[in-house]
Amino acid sequence: MKNLILTTALMALAAPVFAAGKHDGGHGDEMAVGMPGDAAQVDRTVELSMVETDDGEMLFEPRDLTFEKGETVRFVVTNTGDLEHELVLDTSEEITEHKALMEEFPEMEHDDPNAVRLEPGETGEIVWTFANDGAFEYACLIPGHYESGMHGPLVVN
Repeated sequence: MKNLILTTALMALAAPVFAAGKHDGGHGDEMAVGMPGDAAQVDRTVELSMVETDDGEMLFEPRDLTFEKGETVRFVVTNTGDLEHELVLDTSEEITEHKALMEEFPEMEHDDPNAVRLEPGETGEIVWTFANDGAFEYACLIPGHYESGMHGPLVVN
C-alpha cells in the first residue's frame, strides 16, 4: 500500500513537468492581439531581423511596430544573429507569463500561430490579423534574451 501511495504521489508531482514540456496551440483562434491571418489577404509585409550586438545587446530591427485594426500582416522574420531566437506577439501580461514559463522550461517546444522560433540564418513567417486596437508587445522569450533588449512595443490603432 505504501508503494502505491508513493508511486501515485510521484506521478502527480511529475505530471506538471510533462504537461509543460510543449506549448502547442493553447491560445485558440483569437487572442487579444488578434488572430492568424489569411495569406491571400495580406495588406502588407514587414521584415524583421533578430540580431546580437558586439556589446551583448539582443535586438529586433525595426524596434517599434504600428498597425491598423483589421490589418493583415505578413511578418518575414530573419535570424541574422549567432544564437537561436524567437518572435512572440501578445499582450504584455501574456508575454510576462510566457517568459516565466520559458525560464522554468527553456527547451519548451512551440506550435503557436503568434510565434516563430529560428536558428541562426533561418527565415520564418507569421501571417497575422490585428483584430483589436491597443498596446501590445513582441519579444524573444528564450531565457535571458528579453533582459538583453529583445522586445518592443506593438501598437494597433
